[in-house]
Amino acid sequence: MCGIAGILGSPDPARLELMMEAMRTRGPDDSGLHTGPGIGLGHRRLSILDLSALGRQPMESQGLRVVYNGEIYNFRELRADLEAHGRVFRSRTDTEVLLALYEAEGTDCVRRLRGMFAFAIWDPRGPEPTLFLARDPRRR
Repeated sequence: MCGIAGILGSPDPARLELMMEAMRTRGPDDSGLHTGPGIGLGHRRLSILDLSALGRQPMESQGLRVVYNGEIYNFRELRADLEAHGRVFRSRTDTEVLLALYEAEGTDCVRRLRGMFAFAIWDPRGPEPTLFLARDPRRR
């Protein structure tokens, strides 16, 4: 199990560090932070699928940042589809597949996800930066 945290607006790195410390038991293998204009994202990692450093979060691609917890059961099929359309992957993580799917399909990406998950994607592109939050529909 992993843990995610975030602050929208003016992120205080010290506050984000305290949030991360409170989740230490959820992700004892690694942690990562990203702070930038308007956003602070944090992640505690429990390494399961890709034990390399390539799975570190917050993960970045094309200016996008993601923090994610869970498992996308159909990520291998999604990855194969994205690869068939020219996408090249660096890791074997479902996190990278999630980020690539968002790049390709925007917020509609959630329609194709099967699994148990919660994530936050910071998208600073365009005229207004966007924080997209989603979780699987089975959680209550």
